[in-house]
Amino acid sequence: MIRHIHSDEPIALAMTGASGIQYGLRLLECLLESSRPVYFMISKAARAVFALESDVRLPGRTRDAEAYLTEKYRARSGQLRIFGAEEWTAPVASGSSAPGAMVVCPCSMSTLSAIAVGASNQLITRAADVVLKERRLLIVVPRETPLSVIHLRNMVTLAELGAVVMPANPAFYHHPNSIADVIDFIVARILDHLGVPHTLTQRWGIEEFNENDTQE
Repeated sequence: MIRHIHSDEPIALAMTGASGIQYGLRLLECLLESSRPVYFMISKAARAVFALESDVRLPGRTRDAEAYLTEKYRARSGQLRIFGAEEWTAPVASGSSAPGAMVVCPCSMSTLSAIAVGASNQLITRAADVVLKERRLLIVVPRETPLSVIHLRNMVTLAELGAVVMPANPAFYHHPNSIADVIDFIVARILDHLGVPHTLTQRWGIEEFNENDTQE
């Protein structure tokens, strides 16, 4: 049974060291625009990816990064909270204050493996463990190819535990015109599972297709 996520419940977002940091940044932007409270965590490896794949220069200090992203995305005061990798007093570290849902986007194979075996040796994996044990929604967005048997088995394990495994595999039936459109397709699917309204992409079957498009 899918648990409804109330609009005032925080959503935890973690970014780890896989390629695809733009998916996570766009998701963060959309969540803040929707007025959702966000608990944000970023791994050390993800900071390196930030420098390679985006023009975002995230400050090293947690509070400075929090202020920077709050201003960048025009969030209200206190809407975004950022926690360090070993900030064990963070709400996400305990089931007594578990977030409504958690998304790991992008999710590295290292993080995927740690979550699958319950290795809660830093805050991101502990938060995911909390979300699973409290029967909340966990979405992981792996970005890797090809996938080894180890990767696939870890994904099966998470799916059996109730997590949603949502690889960053965009579709093209909506005729994307830019990289931003491709990114928005994946972010839209994540928002759908979180129950957050959006208008990022055209939904299948909502608008009429040309007759030539529907014929085999």
